[in-house]
Amino acid sequence: MEIETGMRVGDTPREDRSRGIFRIGAGLAALLAVAYVGGFFLFTAELHRTPPAEIPVSDGIVALTGGPDRITVAYRLLDEGKGMRLLITGVHPDVTPVSLKNIVPGEADKFDCCVDLGRMAENTIGNAAEAAEWVRRNDYRSVILVTSTYHLPRARLELSRAMPTVEIVAYPVFQDTLHLDGWWAYPGTTRLLVSEYTKFLLALAYRQSSMPS
Repeated sequence: MEIETGMRVGDTPREDRSRGIFRIGAGLAALLAVAYVGGFFLFTAELHRTPPAEIPVSDGIVALTGGPDRITVAYRLLDEGKGMRLLITGVHPDVTPVSLKNIVPGEADKFDCCVDLGRMAENTIGNAAEAAEWVRRNDYRSVILVTSTYHLPRARLELSRAMPTVEIVAYPVFQDTLHLDGWWAYPGTTRLLVSEYTKFLLALAYRQSSMPS
């Protein structure tokens, strides 16, 4: 038997409050889960599927390590005159300039004169800090950011936080193993996208919390 207040016979006020708090918590958790899933679908839908048809000329080019395709694409942009210099950030200490130069097809004439290697960064936040210092040192006002398409949202967010007055032009890189269309049918792609989306949310939350009120 229950009375109109919703309390069951024998319930204490404390037990009733605990039950109410549990229901509220469960409702909030369900709302957060819906928001997370909905945001994830939006995140995947907005990822670049093709490279831009046109890319404006910028002061510099920044490539984040994580695959040889990023370096070859960034160097091609440098060779086409889309930037004055190229920074490859996050280079492992054991990687030599010669080995990186060998990744680039052709003679790579501009590699020795116009490519800088950053070796301090160990993650995307470090990439952003390294790029910001490079931009400040060269007095640049605009850069082309080259990284994998799934990584671009978070990378751009971190770079814009590290150098808010610099224009950042995104240039996505694509891998044959990444299946953006129909990603739900490919477990490897799904895991990668979920991981990157979660990291993006954490980076976004940190940025919002660190902004002056």
